[in-house]
Amino acid sequence: MAARLEVLLPRLNERDRRLALGAEARSWGYGGIAAVARATGASRTTIAKGMAELDDEPADRRRVRAVGGGRRRAEVADVGLSAALDALVEPETRGDPESPLRWTTKSTRHLAWELTRAGHEVSHSVVAKILKSAGYSLQSTRKTLEGAQSPDRDAQFRHLNAAAAGFLTAGDPVVSVDTKKKELVGRFTQAGREWHPEGEPEQVETYDFPHLADGKAIPYGVYDLADNTAWVSVGMTHDTSAFAVATIRKWWEKMGREKYPTARRILITADCGGSNGNRPWLWKHQLAAFAAETGLEITVCHYPPGTSKWNKIEHRLFSQLTVNWRGRPLATYQTIVTLIANTTTTTGLTVRCELDPTDYPTKVKVSKQEQEAIPISRHKFHGEWNYTIKAKND
Repeated sequence: MAARLEVLLPRLNERDRRLALGAEARSWGYGGIAAVARATGASRTTIAKGMAELDDEPADRRRVRAVGGGRRRAEVADVGLSAALDALVEPETRGDPESPLRWTTKSTRHLAWELTRAGHEVSHSVVAKILKSAGYSLQSTRKTLEGAQSPDRDAQFRHLNAAAAGFLTAGDPVVSVDTKKKELVGRFTQAGREWHPEGEPEQVETYDFPHLADGKAIPYGVYDLADNTAWVSVGMTHDTSAFAVATIRKWWEKMGREKYPTARRILITADCGGSNGNRPWLWKHQLAAFAAETGLEITVCHYPPGTSKWNKIEHRLFSQLTVNWRGRPLATYQTIVTLIANTTTTTGLTVRCELDPTDYPTKVKVSKQEQEAIPISRHKFHGEWNYTIKAKND
């Protein structure tokens, strides 16, 4: 019997072991429980329980233990544990300066330590299980708060989309423009990772202080919605309206004119702030000069304040540039230009890029006389956001 059970029992689950022990004891008759206990070292109580279970038909054959068997869950054994944990991670407590975890990371170890200190002894692994069962999960922040919104925000989007649809249907260019985040030039760390031989990571500076850089790069982009192509000028001095329009001029000379040889007008979609914002007169003055040079009629539609993330260039071009140079130090201006120019996507994005070493001074004022000379025609709907600059005064 001992040899037989020694081979059989390790292959059974808990319930089946009890049944096997009980069946063996019953087959021995009187004294069977004692004999099986001596041969296997099993508890007499367990053997007796197995004998009793032989006569009972279990309600659920999948169960190994009886209902209520095993150690109780921590949140059941400690009735106040769930409420105490919920109070620590509840979103409303984030603004409470007296909350124990208001000013520290809500890791499972910190939560377990704080709960234990409050009289609910629990491990960090149990805290993680309770949080998951309660519907919590690890989450990062999400950019959704856009500040004050104009009541005409949606109407402006409809106006902008209708204008873009009209230009595209007529075969005229529609471009989205903006400045990408400025980058320090030098061997500084970049977010992301890149494949390298094991143990040979790219060496970069320990600190990324601006005074250690060889300069700053200012990528300004012009993205062609219909053609899925883009032009990027990398500035070296300042992001001004003159730099913005100079980049648009470069796009027209190097790409746009060839793509749209019969075009007589251009639609530019831009943010409401920065060098291409709706307020700077220098932006409009430079566009007027560009219109006079090319004979093009330039219509500008600005995105409403606080909605710059909807600008097409952000997710169709700039996000791809960031992906292309992830984990790679922007050691020189040429490195930046080359990385930008080699950015592609599976949808066929093509990018051309050049360095613009021109010095664009700041604080350039446009006189009242120059403002009045700009051939601008403001649209009836939000003329401060939507306007057309003609090649010359009618």
